[in-house]
Amino acid sequence: MATLNEVAQRAGVTPATVSNVLRNRGRVGEATRQRVLEAVAALGYRPHLPARALAEGRAPTIALMVSSIANPFYPEFALAVENALRRSGQFLIICNTDGDPQTGRAYLDQIAGTLSAGVLVMNANLDFADLRATERRGAPVVLCMWERPHDPPGLPCVAVDFGLAGMLAARHLLELGHRRIGAIVGSKISGIHAARYEGFLAAMNAAGLDGARAPVLYAPDTTQGGYAATRELLARHPDLTAVFTTNDLPALGAMQAAADLGLPVPAALSVIGITDIQLARESRPALTTVAVPTVEAAELAVALLQELVEQPAKAAGRVCVTSAPELVVRGSTARPRA
Repeated sequence: MATLNEVAQRAGVTPATVSNVLRNRGRVGEATRQRVLEAVAALGYRPHLPARALAEGRAPTIALMVSSIANPFYPEFALAVENALRRSGQFLIICNTDGDPQTGRAYLDQIAGTLSAGVLVMNANLDFADLRATERRGAPVVLCMWERPHDPPGLPCVAVDFGLAGMLAARHLLELGHRRIGAIVGSKISGIHAARYEGFLAAMNAAGLDGARAPVLYAPDTTQGGYAATRELLARHPDLTAVFTTNDLPALGAMQAAADLGLPVPAALSVIGITDIQLARESRPALTTVAVPTVEAAELAVALLQELVEQPAKAAGRVCVTSAPELVVRGSTARPRA
């Protein structure tokens, strides 16, 4: 197999120039870049990643830890992370914890600082003590999509104002004229969706309604969870005209439940979610939701982690806040029947 030196010799440049071209770093003229790429193609050169890691003292990969790769939001976020990493010549390792702290701890012990230069953490149900221990071992950690921008976690993070997302969703239903609104929260009472539900309550209270009296169920953050919760909500409160859910998957489940109960959406029941995953656009009717800046959050998280790798002290504890969530009105919401 060809070596970096052989590529450099064939292209008439230094090995450092070849490395800069392959990693898209530094200033390299276009003619020189083309010579290097032609030499790489002619010799069939492939970088030896373990050797690169040894030479540079860090791995060329970043780990992304998620709680469930089966949740379609996480692959969408992972794709945005991968695109951002590719631009800087790095690679992505995805670690699926299945919501198990022990599995997550094992990933941190085995990968952080060895196979990966740093770790992005996305709702992986990990103890902060384990994350700080990972930092002390020299592998920086960034929390992704932290839900409370005004309540920093003490770790570097990229935050999204999910409280505002919940508020925007509730306001939309209220402005349509809904007053009998049920809520499905895709986490425990104090779980990761709590800020979204708090935003919902704030909007209800601001409209002169007692948000705390609105029917609410806490359910798994899945389509099946939303389906079961919606059937239970409507069995208890058949007069509901709208359902607010803290994520798109439960919202899609709510629409399925409505269909099985013979309640057309949105004529008999309006449904709204939060996030704006691809499935929300493809459902019929298409789901009204509050979109969060997924790509922006991924790019900010990658940039922050790369800064931590280069200058750990400079970025320690930093909170990067994305642009605000935005309401996306589609076919699943309408004015209630008179």
